[in-house]
Order: sequence, then C-alpha cells, then structure tokens
Amino acid sequence: MAEHEQQPDDSSESHDQSAEDAPARPSPLKSPKVRIILLLVLAAAVIGGVLWYVRYQSVGKFMQGTDDAYIQADAVTISPKVSGYVDKVFVADNQQVKAGDPLLRIDARDYRAQAAQVEAQIDVARANAEGVRAQIREQQAAIDKARSDLAAARSDAAFAHAEVVRYQPLAASGAETREKLSQLINQARQADAQVAAANAALVSATRRVGTLQAQVQQAQAQGQASRAQLEAANVNVGATIIRASIDGRVGDKTVRIGQFVQAGTRLMSVVPVQQLYVEANFKETQLGLMRVGQPVTLEVDALPGVEIRGHVESVSPGTGAQFSLLPPQNATGNFTKIVQRIPVRIAIDAGQETRQLLVPGMSADVTVDTRSAKGTVQRIKDEQERHNERRAR
Repeated sequence: MAEHEQQPDDSSESHDQSAEDAPARPSPLKSPKVRIILLLVLAAAVIGGVLWYVRYQSVGKFMQGTDDAYIQADAVTISPKVSGYVDKVFVADNQQVKAGDPLLRIDARDYRAQAAQVEAQIDVARANAEGVRAQIREQQAAIDKARSDLAAARSDAAFAHAEVVRYQPLAASGAETREKLSQLINQARQADAQVAAANAALVSATRRVGTLQAQVQQAQAQGQASRAQLEAANVNVGATIIRASIDGRVGDKTVRIGQFVQAGTRLMSVVPVQQLYVEANFKETQLGLMRVGQPVTLEVDALPGVEIRGHVESVSPGTGAQFSLLPPQNATGNFTKIVQRIPVRIAIDAGQETRQLLVPGMSADVTVDTRSAKGTVQRIKDEQERHNERRAR
C-alpha cells in the first residue's frame, strides 16, 4: 500500500524536471515585425485623429443637422363661395390640374333666377326714371303757360292802374263820378292780386321741376343699387363653377355629385407639387451661424442614399412654441429650461425626376453648411466690446 502511494510523487517530480528542461517561448513584442505593425497602426491612428480634428475644426463643427424635418407645400384648400347641390365634378383623385381648370360645378338655377329678378328691378327703375322725365317735360309746358298767365295779369294790372290814374283828375273835377273811380281802383287791386297769383303759380311750377328731378335721381339711385345687386348675383352665378387657383395635384377630395355643400366647406385641396420645400426644426443652439442662402444637403427617407441639394430660404421669426395654440407662460409656476426649436424653410434644388417622388409629409434629414458665417461670432464679440467701451466712456 505504501509503495502504491509513492508512485504519484515520482511521476510529478519527473514532470517538473521535464518542464524545467523545456526552452522558454519568446514574447511577441520582441518580434521586429510585430513592433513595426504596432508602430504603423499607432501612426495611422494618430494621423487619422489629427485629420479628423483638422476636418472637424474646418468643416465638421460648421455642419448643423437635424432629422426633425419634413417636406411641405403651400396647399390651397378648395371651398365653395355659395351653397347648393353639386351638379358636376370635373376632376378625379390625385389628378394634375392647372390654374383656371374647372374642378366642380354647383347647380346655378337659383342664382340665375336671382340675377333675372334683379335685372327686372333695374328695368323698373329705368322705367320710373323715364316716367319722371316725361313729367318734367310736361311741367316745362306748365311753366311756359304760367309765364304767359303772369304776363297777361301784369298787362291787365298795368291797364287798370292807368285807368285809375286817368280817372282820378276827372273825378276830382266832377267830370266823372266817385263811384266810377272806386270801381277802377277795385279793378286795379284785383289785377294786382291776379299778378301775385300768376307769379305764385309760376314759382310753384318751377319748383315742381326740382321735385321731379329729385325723383329722377332717386330712380337712378335705385337702378344703381339694382345693378350692384346684379353684379353680386352674377358673381354668385360665376362662383357656382369652382376653378383651380394654382397648378398642382388634387388631394383629399371628399365631394360627390348630388352632395349639398355649404359655403366655406372643405371639398378638396390642390397641392403645388412643383413648389415643395422642407421645413426643418433646428434647435436654437444651432442657429447662431445659420443664414439665408447657405447650401443644404437633404436625405429623404423615401430615397435612401440619395443626397438632394437645397439652400436656406428663410428663418421663422419665432420659435414653434410661440406660434402654438397655447403659448407657454414661463412666468408662472415652476420653470424647467427646454431647448426650443425654430422652423427653417429650405428650398429644394432638384430636377423633375426627383420632384415626382417627393410629396408633402415625407421625413428628411437636413444638414446646413454654415461655413460662410464662421466669422460672425467674432464680429459680434468685437461689436459688443466696442459697444461696452462706448458706454463705459
């Protein structure tokens, strides 16, 4: 048993002895080839880092990008100006239309009847004016008669007064009676009264012309009001045919033949697909060097791997929160600062083949090259320093 237990000890001693007799392996780092490879890798890493840093300082930090960007278009909502039943729809869904093309027609019979009624009112006003003008012509004849009556009355009065003057000496001498003189004096007074009456009749007849002329003006005014109503009625008749105001493609069409539509109801939209643009919502921290006209690179999700060129067209005058339905009021309650976003409108510089694939609502990644304004920050700092120096003086 003891001899059996001593056998493992002899084998282990022999194994240790063989391990001590085996030669040691050299370290890989002592190999010249490995050292050269490591040096080359280290040099490549250092050169790559330097190149990256140089490119970042000269280009990279001036590239402002965002994926909060979408293709937009200033679509026109088609709504009727008048109410009525739809008589005809001229376009189909997604159809291309040009400005002036008819889109739909509303039954115009009621509006044509209104226009005819107003035309009849115009004819009535015209007839009234002509009737009053005829009365004026008749009144001119009455004025001429009144002038003749006045002239006759004045002649009679002059003769009566002459008789009175002639008989006064005769009555005083007794050649004629006082009774005869009194009759002549009475006749003279009656003649004067007739002159006054004829003069009053002439004045009345003359003033009657002014009254009739006022009636003519009133009839003309009624005619003008009716003509204005006729223009409005004709506008309504013309509004029964709704036409496209811009070139574009029909979308969101909900109107059907026989449908009763109210004025102002949304029936369809015309999307100007040739005038698309991108609305990119940049963080406020990215807008320091952004200027109108700077070049833009666009990547649309619908066209992976395709870079589309564009340029900055305009920058919104306020953040998106300021134009929201309920703008935030940061002066109330607790305050947590949140980086705001500002919409930037970007024009798309692409050909016809590319534009055919773009529609409003598509997502896009936008990168703006702001290198053209890289000296702006320093100029702003210099300006502020000069301003502070002037205030310090």
